[in-house]
Amino acid sequence: MENIFFSKIYCLDSGFHTGEENMAFDRQLMAAFLDGRFQRRYGSDSCLWRFYSWHPHAVTIGYNQEISGIDTLKCRSAGIDVVRRPTGGRAVFHAEEFTYSFFAESPAQNAELYRMVHEVIQLALESLGIHADFCRSTLPRSQGDGASRAVSCFTASARYELQVEGRKLVGSAQRRSRNVLLQHGSLPLSARHKELCALMSLAEGSAFEEICDEMERKTTSLEEILGYVPDYANISSLMRSAAGKLHGVETVKLSLCDLQDILSAT
Repeated sequence: MENIFFSKIYCLDSGFHTGEENMAFDRQLMAAFLDGRFQRRYGSDSCLWRFYSWHPHAVTIGYNQEISGIDTLKCRSAGIDVVRRPTGGRAVFHAEEFTYSFFAESPAQNAELYRMVHEVIQLALESLGIHADFCRSTLPRSQGDGASRAVSCFTASARYELQVEGRKLVGSAQRRSRNVLLQHGSLPLSARHKELCALMSLAEGSAFEEICDEMERKTTSLEEILGYVPDYANISSLMRSAAGKLHGVETVKLSLCDLQDILSAT
């Protein structure tokens, strides 16, 4: 497929970090795109994928989401980070997960970029023998329609997100400033993302039961599809290959050292 948006694709696997470190890193990278530092170094038609995970496990909440829906004391007593994402969307429990961030300066519409990013993930999943479809539904404008929709990312599906047999597999969210886009996404390696319901403030009653039921019915993970937990490093490699294949260009691996001087100028 011809690359409509980018001719230079860079990938960085930054490994496992705390919740605050991961979100601070993404804020720094977005700042480097906004002031042009990244583009001056790597080209105006370039984009960047960052692959990473979480240690310790973490709950992230959307940029505009009320934190009151999460039991922060329970999280911290369990050694679970609670941090706010620079992107929108709802809460995600990051445990045994492959996470990506995508950065680009582009005049393309958010929906076009959203689809393109998920097409890369779709190709990577095909390499595992998984056929994922695009969700056709769109998110409701109001978050007040049901407790689970107001708190959990994985119980609501947006157009172009990925599902397998009707169950959501990848949750993503965007933030745009001028022509610079940051998109976050979570690909659960195991079913542990469903433990979010136990970390919510609504830990009992009908609302809690609704959340748990919807997490079970509407979401899935690679472990549930494949019968085993795939290796993080293998998913990272498949994603890098898929990005190059979709766009018909070679991807370039970056290291943290390659970006050190750019990030230190933030």
